[in-house]
Amino acid sequence: MALPSAYAQYNNSKILTASPAELTLMLYEGAIKFCNIAIVAVEQKDIEKAHNNIIKTERIIDYFRQTLDMKYPVAQDFERVYTYLAQRLTQANIKKDKEILEEVNQHLRDMRDTWKQVMAQNKQ
Repeated sequence: MALPSAYAQYNNSKILTASPAELTLMLYEGAIKFCNIAIVAVEQKDIEKAHNNIIKTERIIDYFRQTLDMKYPVAQDFERVYTYLAQRLTQANIKKDKEILEEVNQHLRDMRDTWKQVMAQNKQ
């Protein structure tokens, strides 16, 4: 069995030492990355690659939904947003629609940027 590369070891240690807020940020970054890959795959007519990366994005969104603490009113707002994004990703996957993926990606970037602001405010 080969030893993991230095990059893989670094990423593993980065995840293991991250705070919950940093892990959430990493998940947003991952969803954006997979959505970007899916967009390029749709443009290149690589159906399997598009499908696989849309599914990866859907799994992250689903994880966000599953981890919401519904005792807070804002969680219901996030539930609605995540439900909408999941529906749009399903439509994008069925149609292999680049515009839908770009819409979802913009929402993900906005949410990531808001999350970064929250993190910065909490450090102060």
